[in-house]
Amino acid sequence: MRHRITGEAMKDTKGEIYAIDARMIEESGIGTYIRMMLRTGKYSVALGSESKIRKYDKEIKIISFEEKIYSIKEQFKYPYKQLRRNGVTVLHAPHYNAPLFWNGKLTVTIHDLIHLKFPQYLPNKAAFVYAWFMMKYVCVRAGRIYTVSDFTKQDLIHILHAKEDKIRITYNTVEECFQCRNRSEVDYLLSRYGIPKENKIILYVGNLKPHKNLVALIEAFSLIRMKDLNLVLVGRCFNRNKGNDLFSGTEKIRRVVMTGAVSKEELVDWYNVADVFAFPSLYEGFGVPPLEAMACGTPTVCSRAASMPEIVGNAAVMVDPADVNSIQQGLEKTLNMTSEEKTDLIEKGYKRVELFRRKCETSKPTQPA
Repeated sequence: MRHRITGEAMKDTKGEIYAIDARMIEESGIGTYIRMMLRTGKYSVALGSESKIRKYDKEIKIISFEEKIYSIKEQFKYPYKQLRRNGVTVLHAPHYNAPLFWNGKLTVTIHDLIHLKFPQYLPNKAAFVYAWFMMKYVCVRAGRIYTVSDFTKQDLIHILHAKEDKIRITYNTVEECFQCRNRSEVDYLLSRYGIPKENKIILYVGNLKPHKNLVALIEAFSLIRMKDLNLVLVGRCFNRNKGNDLFSGTEKIRRVVMTGAVSKEELVDWYNVADVFAFPSLYEGFGVPPLEAMACGTPTVCSRAASMPEIVGNAAVMVDPADVNSIQQGLEKTLNMTSEEKTDLIEKGYKRVELFRRKCETSKPTQPA
């Protein structure tokens, strides 16, 4: 049951009123997590954009706050007074960048430690120092730390020395809209993007951050000796006009299709039209796209790095993300599977998705702090 703000704030049985920072509600990864958390019905208040949050929750009290995240400036512009006026006693930051001047109870979610383990991906040394300070701070300050995998939990304990009794795993899951569709319902994507109907498709979904390892994926794709084959990159960052080295390299490979941002419905259709889903990431705290692909019945090739073995289990063809030849061989193995092998992998994928739907249901927080 959700505790609403109606005149005087509604309290739970322990007298607490919960708020969540929902500014990233439409981002990939953390946005999916925020939407899942809102569905628990535990929060009375959400911080962020009214127009964005209302798409997912028609009733929750919204405090408008759209300051850029992961910045020092936001610390001074955080709506501390509005939170207090609404009686909020527990604030949930669904990322490590919690407000320094909040004097109520605090709970945080740390999805991964990529900013500490791969500092070369940050813009400068100051960004690394800020990330290190904030993560250390919230591990001490927060009454509860949520994370999305046992892999990240162990990182928190061994790298940040977080107290194990503070940490709870709240697994991600796959939204119900990701499911199998008839091929006739998704073939429109082929003509829309100029892909011949007889071609096979390798699909990637996500962004182009360095740890996603797309340069290696594209190189592996270029080594496959199969003419009737396309690599499709789906994500809002994929735009040939941005001048990124990744895009200039792919100009030499005419069979690479970049869609840019797509709707949720079209994303489901891309998973269904693909013959193989590829996810060669170097590092993930969880990694939802492989499970989304499995939910749509798409055979998956996945990195064996970081949390990915914990997430996909035996339901994917595993590859070494640091070895282009390993990625190539994994893709070719999956493309050339017999119908029996393919069916077996797909069935394992369905079971894996259901496993995490159950895990999510049993691990979702009932007491955010």
